[in-house]
Amino acid sequence: MSPRLKLRDIAFFERPVQFARPFRFGAITINATPQLFVRAEIEVEGRGSAVGASAELLVPKWFDKRPELSPAQTVDGLRRSLQIARGLYLAETGFRPAFGLHASCIGAQVKTCAEENIPPLAAGYGPAEIDKAILDALLRAVGVSFFDGMTDNIAGIDGRMSLDLTGAEITGFLKTRTPLPRVAIRHTVGLDDKIEGEGGVADACENGGAYYFKLKLSGDPEADAARLVCIGKELGKLDRDYKVSLDANEQYADLVALRALVGRLDRDQALQPIAGRLLYIEQPMPRDVTRETALGPLAARDFIIDEADDAYDAFLAMRPLGYRGISSKSCKGLYKSILNATRAAQWTSGAETFFITGEDLTCQAGLAVQQDLALGAFIGVTHAERNGHHYVDGFGETPAAEARAFAAAHPDLYADAGQGIRLKIHSGDLLTGSLHTAGFATSVHPDWSALRPLEQPGSLQEQLA
Repeated sequence: MSPRLKLRDIAFFERPVQFARPFRFGAITINATPQLFVRAEIEVEGRGSAVGASAELLVPKWFDKRPELSPAQTVDGLRRSLQIARGLYLAETGFRPAFGLHASCIGAQVKTCAEENIPPLAAGYGPAEIDKAILDALLRAVGVSFFDGMTDNIAGIDGRMSLDLTGAEITGFLKTRTPLPRVAIRHTVGLDDKIEGEGGVADACENGGAYYFKLKLSGDPEADAARLVCIGKELGKLDRDYKVSLDANEQYADLVALRALVGRLDRDQALQPIAGRLLYIEQPMPRDVTRETALGPLAARDFIIDEADDAYDAFLAMRPLGYRGISSKSCKGLYKSILNATRAAQWTSGAETFFITGEDLTCQAGLAVQQDLALGAFIGVTHAERNGHHYVDGFGETPAAEARAFAAAHPDLYADAGQGIRLKIHSGDLLTGSLHTAGFATSVHPDWSALRPLEQPGSLQEQLA
């Protein structure tokens, strides 16, 4: 049986993160944003107390893209999601498995957030971050790694959140997992990123020797096609076999615009360096349009959802519309990623292939990138978007002693090549060996004394009024 636990406390902190270059995706350009840190103290039945941690950027205008909201208001929505989740989790006073605690709170979380005008994707942020910290504490209390613990279903994941999966099916999937020893990075080319020459997409100093590239789209088929032609010319200069994915971040208004882009990819010879190496197209249309629109003949190319993944049944609902994949992001919930990976494995047959991808919202060096990397390596994600090495200068504003502690504990992931401690990329890959440690993929916690408390958000409804 899975160990049972109860929460003693949850505390939130944040730290400013300044970007090394602007990151433009969709309708937003980010130059800086805070990073969240969660500290959870639990009591494990028969094993005493333990403390766990998690981290993630508070990314504006991704979880909630409503045009009437400012970037700062959408970050406040995430802060409020965290506060609501804290109250619900701490109100559960009995001992229960980690997943049982999550399952008992997530419905009320979505409902309470909706009453405060916070949409489901943002509502899920609070539980996602708390769950990671709780799992870290549980694994530390029991003295096992994330990989070993999840293989044995230490969290007690069952079928109560999925209409199509039983607990036995989920447990069976977990037992088959063999963590990947290395995961390739997928290098993002943002809408403001330089394309040509030094500092461009083919510059090894920028792309980390990547074999995979994620190309952002603007939602204008003609402008996107012209930009992809330029990118294809530069990638053609690489001395290796590369693959690409395209990500529109909901910018294609409808199927008409999307057909125009796919038509260019299918017919334009100048786009062959992209089209011929295209793995999938990510979240092209707005999440509400996505739920109501079948891809039809466009499904001949593989499409995945990301922002539309705002509920446990999202992948189930998108399958009949022609979508073959879904993204794993620890900020959307590690349990959801595991259930979706279980589905992809079950649905794949000789005639059809379903898959789960690794995407991130600039997971930063330290807790965030390690926990997201471990999750992907566990469920079989062979290459994952890794923005932190590109858009943020190493550990950013993390105190030097804290950065050194992470580098000492995880020497296969970090190194100082004369520019400060940064992600250590091995021929385009990140290694996962040091993540096999007691806890959720980390031997180190942040210096809590160097963090400031989470800012108190105002009511979104009052701000809109």
